[in-house]
Amino acid sequence: MPLSKTCKQCSQQFTVEDEDLEFYKKVSPTLGGKTYEWPAPTLCMFCRGMRRQAWRNERNLYKTKCAKSGKEIVSVYSPDKTDYKVYELSEWWKDDWDAMQYGKEFDSSRGFFDQFDELLKAVPRLSLFNTQTQNCDYVNYTAECKDCYMSSVIYYQCDKVHYSYLTYYSKNSIDIGYCDKVENCYELVSSNGCYGCRYSNRLTNCRDCYFCQDLNGCSDCILSNNLTRKQYCVRNKQLTKEEYEKEKKELDLGSYQKVNEYLKEYEQMRKGAIVKFANLLNCENCEGDNLINCKNVKKCFSAVRVENSRYSFDQEDGKNIYDCEGGSYEWAVESNHTGFGSNFIVCSGVLNSSFLYYCENCHNCRDCFGCVGLRGKQFCVFNKQYSKEEYEQLVEKIIKKMVEGGEWGEFFPFRLSPFGYNESLANDYHPKTKEEVKGIGAKWQDNDYSLKYDGPFYEPKDNIKDYIENEGERNKLLAGILKCEVSGKPFKLVPQELAFYFEQGVPIPRRHYDVRYKERFKMRNPKVLHHRQCVCEEQGHEHEGRCENEFETTYAPDRPEKIYCERCYQKSVV
Repeated sequence: MPLSKTCKQCSQQFTVEDEDLEFYKKVSPTLGGKTYEWPAPTLCMFCRGMRRQAWRNERNLYKTKCAKSGKEIVSVYSPDKTDYKVYELSEWWKDDWDAMQYGKEFDSSRGFFDQFDELLKAVPRLSLFNTQTQNCDYVNYTAECKDCYMSSVIYYQCDKVHYSYLTYYSKNSIDIGYCDKVENCYELVSSNGCYGCRYSNRLTNCRDCYFCQDLNGCSDCILSNNLTRKQYCVRNKQLTKEEYEKEKKELDLGSYQKVNEYLKEYEQMRKGAIVKFANLLNCENCEGDNLINCKNVKKCFSAVRVENSRYSFDQEDGKNIYDCEGGSYEWAVESNHTGFGSNFIVCSGVLNSSFLYYCENCHNCRDCFGCVGLRGKQFCVFNKQYSKEEYEQLVEKIIKKMVEGGEWGEFFPFRLSPFGYNESLANDYHPKTKEEVKGIGAKWQDNDYSLKYDGPFYEPKDNIKDYIENEGERNKLLAGILKCEVSGKPFKLVPQELAFYFEQGVPIPRRHYDVRYKERFKMRNPKVLHHRQCVCEEQGHEHEGRCENEFETTYAPDRPEKIYCERCYQKSVV
């Protein structure tokens, strides 16, 4: 029977369904023939997500010193985090040290989390989550990429991808987010299989489209939406190739002033657009948004090839996962940035492992509890080695202690996160004031390590053409400091960035990369579902008057878009 509960953090009511309770039984660990049941959550879905996200500093990078070599390095840990030992990537992975040297005995007179916090601060930490990359020193949560700069959560052969977020298999692009297999693109969001597209959202297999939304298989389109397999369209009007080329030339996309005018028109087009209630592609029995090839998932967002999962975000190739964030794995609950393994309970940053419980930053491990920074270990507790029998007996003792103290069933608390709330992903999804953050027991980063400059600032020229054949102005631009027109924060251009602007004919940006990121972030709907009815009243859509179909959607009732069900949307798309 479903449980009705009150979130102990925000006091909102939420329901734990029968299917949830059944999953918790299945994911519960069995040790020595005895099962230790995972309890129903005490926080609502949103507060659970917030707590996990507070452990992810994805985009804030700092110059600091390697605690091992003394070398200046780039790190997600600011210089004032002196409680933690931070190693450069190459130093952390060397065999000349062992995290087992920091092992400690479990003290049954104290709570688990307090003791785990001491281990977190003792064991050296990776400066970045960055592996198998080339020339990607300023990139975080990255693997198998090269020549990328100031990007995060980019994977799988990204090449020359700058100032971008959550992107796979992409090349030579700047300021893109939530993209897969795109090339030569700029300011593109939630798109895949695209080439040469700019200032657009939700494009699939498109080429050379600008200021567009919800196009599929289109090319050479401008200020258009809801088109399929169209070419040479402007404002959804079909043109000849000659008419289109003339119109495009008159737009002058190299002018910053002109582009801003078209962006305003683009925003108005988006506000009045017909949109599908959710982006679900090849999905079966799914509820959420931005789901591809998924089956039996509920309240999941941004997932690809995921099955039998709930309350999870940004997953790929996963099965049987509840309340998880990022990665590819099976049978997990309340875990964050884990990958390539199975049976994780309350883990963060663990890879290629299995049967890990309350572990952080462990790799190629199995059967460990409360461990930090281990590599290739088994039957360890608090970084100390035990036999299989000793391990199971000790874990049983710890779980009983955690149950008594209300710790079993909870993710790592806010206060244990090495990051300030305002440095973390939680602040993007759930922005809070410093006072609110202190109220939930989280940390706050007071020190500002960003670029400081008093001027005079360099004022970029309006058109990129003014730089292409003027070496003197190019040098001034690269040497100068620009002032963000929104936040006032100073920022610089880097040579590889400027080369892209020249090559693609893109005007020099006037906004700090943090502001640009936030603007792209807002292009994605919040990960909150609302029960709504299709608003379609068009004739010929197999209904009279307003369509009666109802659904769960991320479009809130006060949104200006026209929200259609799948059937009505497909009949409306040109």
